[in-house]
Formats: sequence, structure tokens, C-alpha cells
Amino acid sequence: MGAPRLSSTPLPGIGVRYDLTTREQRRLSVVAHRDGSRTLNAYQQDDPDACALSVRMTSGEAEALIDALMPAHHSPNLLSTTDLGLVAERIELSATSHWNGRVLGETRMRTETGVSIVAVLRRAEAIPAPAPDFRLAGGDTLIVIGTREGVEAAAAILGRE
Repeated sequence: MGAPRLSSTPLPGIGVRYDLTTREQRRLSVVAHRDGSRTLNAYQQDDPDACALSVRMTSGEAEALIDALMPAHHSPNLLSTTDLGLVAERIELSATSHWNGRVLGETRMRTETGVSIVAVLRRAEAIPAPAPDFRLAGGDTLIVIGTREGVEAAAAILGRE
């Protein structure tokens, strides 16, 4: 089995197109648009220039697809939390959240749910191990680890408006 062939082509004013030819000689492409959205294209096997499927995704939808294709718990370099009865989840804080502008410690997350907030993603920055005095903002994505029940309780608390 040969290595997959991947090439990229700049699309001025649009973004970059990435083309992949699989070992079965199927052609796929992803257009990474400048606004963060993605377009996934699959081409007909008998005519590699004819598009059989084209799906435009928001950046969040593209991230969800990436997670489905390459879930972190399948990486041999990472601890598999599912073997321990733990789950890791991303919880997004809405702009209208009760917690927008408040400090992390006010959520009492660990006390109320047993969940640990291990990182906060804000724009293009990751803040690992945020302290209790870390100020939350709408649009933040909190990376939480805990039991399934604890994570669901955390999502309910963080979803409060």
C-alpha cells in the first residue's frame, strides 16, 4: 500500500484546496476558505473531474468531522480516558451565558460535578489549566474531563443563561 497522495493549490481570494487521492484511486478535496469554513468534495470514480458530492461546512462542523475521523482517544500517544470510565468533551460558552465575564471559580465546577476544566480555547489561543480567577468569555470552548454524568452536569451548568 503506497502513501496517500496529497497536494495543495492556493486559491487567491478564496483559500487553499487540498486534493487527496486514496489507495483505491478515489479523489477527494477540501477547500479551506479564508473565513474558516470548509467545502468537502468527492469525485466520481469513472470521471475524476465530475463532482459526486459537495458539502459546505462551518468551522465547527469541520472540527466535529475531524474529531469523528481522528478521535483523540484513538491516538497511541494519548491516555485513553474511555478505558478509565472518563470522557473528555468540548463545551462552548454562548455569548449570552450567565458565566460570560465571570471567573471560572464561580462555576464551582469541580465541587458540583467532579469535572476538571483542563483547558480553555479562545479564538486561536489555548489556555491550559486555567486558574480559578480566569475570566470566562462568550465563545470560549472549555475542555472538560470527568465521568459521563459529570460532563453532562457541567454542560448544563455552563449552558445557563
